[in-house]
Amino acid sequence: MNEKPIPDVTVIIGAYEAMPYLIRCLESVEAQTIGAHRIEIVAVDDGSTDGTGEYLEEFAGRSAVPTRVVRQANSGGPSGPRNVGLGLARGRYVFFLDADDYFGEEALERMVERADRANTDVVLGKVIGVNRGAPRSMWTATKDRVNVYNSKVIYTLSAQKLFRRELLERIGLRFDEELKTGEDALFTMEAYLRGAGVSVISNYTCYHLVGRDDGKHVTKSGTYEWRFDSMRAMMALIHRLEPAGPKRDFLMVRPFTVGMMQQFGPGFLRDSEEVRRHKMELAAPLMDTYWNDGVARLIKVAERLRLAAVARGRADVLVDMLTYVREKSVPDVVSSRKGDKLFLAYPHFRDRSSGLSDSDFEVTVPDWHDGKRIEKPEAVARRASLSRRVVRRMRRDVRRWKARISAA
Repeated sequence: MNEKPIPDVTVIIGAYEAMPYLIRCLESVEAQTIGAHRIEIVAVDDGSTDGTGEYLEEFAGRSAVPTRVVRQANSGGPSGPRNVGLGLARGRYVFFLDADDYFGEEALERMVERADRANTDVVLGKVIGVNRGAPRSMWTATKDRVNVYNSKVIYTLSAQKLFRRELLERIGLRFDEELKTGEDALFTMEAYLRGAGVSVISNYTCYHLVGRDDGKHVTKSGTYEWRFDSMRAMMALIHRLEPAGPKRDFLMVRPFTVGMMQQFGPGFLRDSEEVRRHKMELAAPLMDTYWNDGVARLIKVAERLRLAAVARGRADVLVDMLTYVREKSVPDVVSSRKGDKLFLAYPHFRDRSSGLSDSDFEVTVPDWHDGKRIEKPEAVARRASLSRRVVRRMRRDVRRWKARISAA
């Protein structure tokens, strides 16, 4: 008896109340130029009541793409269905396709070819938003191999990527079913850190990220407590996988700026006193454990000050900072006596009673002030020194050229 050939890709679709978006989603899989014989679908209906399960079964009965349908009681989130699908997958690669979204026709062919050629474990195909935003900073160039330190891939941690299944099985990677949000970020970050490199396809739109008209997309729902759970898990993962030092500090910028800061942004001014107090309580152990000077110095001043206020348990100082920014006030630029440091004089600058220090206000990475880019003095000095060396070299070359002309 002949065994079924191993497909190149298992497309895993977790679906809940997915109609009518599911129709275009499945059509986009059938339209893949890689060919139906090189892919399979594992679709998990997570307790839908809108006909999603019935449509999946009807599709499986007529499609040329081998399709397995699992119907189960609602699990409460995307992790369970994805894990079920992953347990049934046979492909060399897996792709987690959300039932609301759809592929570009050449997506899987291009991603598989790239992973095979570069021998990478994760492939990011360009994503665009349909009725919603989508990440953009990582799509500047197509690259065979990058990592979290030399690219912007750390700022796209959604699950909609091609993963080498051998990696997932070898390290036992699954979605955390305890998390109500951010489970895909945790999964993808671990794959980035433990995999053999990441490929990026920027010259073709592989994935269309759809904003639902009914507002049921998971990223539009959830509580702030869930967000803190997600941050806690991400910070712990980074500390577990990356030894202390500059690389860990670099990675920790992500959960602080894309996570913690959102809880202490402009919306904090609208929160009740009870919610403000609760958020500060939830943040305190995370700031005590994970916030340090190495992380702080990699963050721009206005953002760092918010986090520094949270780290010191000063909601009053945080409110002053947020109010200042909301009013579009512009801080003065203050130079140190030696001229080797620049500070942005936001509220509480050199106010010792605030608990903040001068280093919290120091420009340590390229920053913006009144619409203009500013840098720390040593960076400007290095560039000026380089410019002077270039000018001296040009003058020396001109003198030599004139000397040769005269000799001739």
